[in-house]
Amino acid sequence: MSELLARAVGERGELVLMRRDDALELRVNGVFVMDTAHTETERLLAATTLGRLDRGDGLRVLIGGLGLGFTLREVLTDARVTEAHVVEIEPDLLDWHRAGLVPDTAAALADERVRVTVGDVAEVLDAEPDGCCDVLLLDVDNGPDFLVYQENSALYDSPFLRRCRDKLAAGGTLAVWSADTSPDLLAAMREVFGDAEERAIPVTLGQRETTYHLFVAHQVQLQQAGFQDSL
Repeated sequence: MSELLARAVGERGELVLMRRDDALELRVNGVFVMDTAHTETERLLAATTLGRLDRGDGLRVLIGGLGLGFTLREVLTDARVTEAHVVEIEPDLLDWHRAGLVPDTAAALADERVRVTVGDVAEVLDAEPDGCCDVLLLDVDNGPDFLVYQENSALYDSPFLRRCRDKLAAGGTLAVWSADTSPDLLAAMREVFGDAEERAIPVTLGQRETTYHLFVAHQVQLQQAGFQDSL
């Protein structure tokens, strides 16, 4: 059983928030993006990356894509985080969160550590100074091979990954969420950062077993700052 909670149509097409059984579901131009029934990988995008940093206070995190808010909420559970900069391209999605349509996220957005910019993550990063963040988390599409917006393909290529590297402070970490494995993305991250890792997370979608994937790359200096080798 499904219930339409909110719908908006903008320059990029249709955005829909609906309730299906006991879960919220987000769709873009009719394509499933995410729901509240399977949130482990969105949370692990933050927890895995932050958990590998043996550092004190003052962590600055930039999150590309608000989604249903689970990555942001996980980031805010780490007391070392002093800034969480969220970049979301869909203003209507941000309004739905602030209106309370997605439980618990309105409070997260009101956290004094959170800064929100409405815009394209590539353009926003260009405007930020080099070394602006310690952790960069990207979850802006379904991954390089299941794109909702074809123009997002550039976010998984070497030129943009180099920009991400430049925006990271010394020892910083980039983590990218994907709905599937991607040898090309892993190769591009290794080309830019010198090394990268892929982690497959088992997920049950209805009657189907599948995996979502996290790709993590770090600056060489991170190992000197307490990087833990195993995921």
